[in-house]
Amino acid sequence: MAPKAEKKPAAKKPVEEDPAAEKAEKSPAGKKPKAEKRLPASKEGGGEGKKGKKKAKKSVETYKIYIFKVLKQVHPDVGISSKAMSIMNSFINDIFEKLAGESAKLARYNKKPTITSREIQTSVRLVLPGELAKHAVSEGTKAVTKFTSS
Repeated sequence: MAPKAEKKPAAKKPVEEDPAAEKAEKSPAGKKPKAEKRLPASKEGGGEGKKGKKKAKKSVETYKIYIFKVLKQVHPDVGISSKAMSIMNSFINDIFEKLAGESAKLARYNKKPTITSREIQTSVRLVLPGELAKHAVSEGTKAVTKFTSS
């Protein structure tokens, strides 16, 4: 047992000092190949297959986690199917596009380069119907107040 214990520390030292020795001894040093895989993936993307998968995951932004959080606030015991979640995500993207477009128009009409909460509030009143607009404006005002106070 003593010779095996001596070989492991001897194998660890060249791995840390010499990168070529690390490649040659991948199987004995179980932790080093994992570290090698993580560093290029986060900085350079050494593995082409992993890089492609990570790019696909990074480019797809959804509201799924937020939809789920709100669902649990409203109905803690109710779930949602993946199709229903996809529909809700599309719905939110659509509303966002409409509000952003209307806010951009309002900013352009007033010759201002910035979309502020005032443009957002006005666009909400223009895009959303009746009672829904009133509730959205009150929730938005509450959110802005909470954000500025913190």
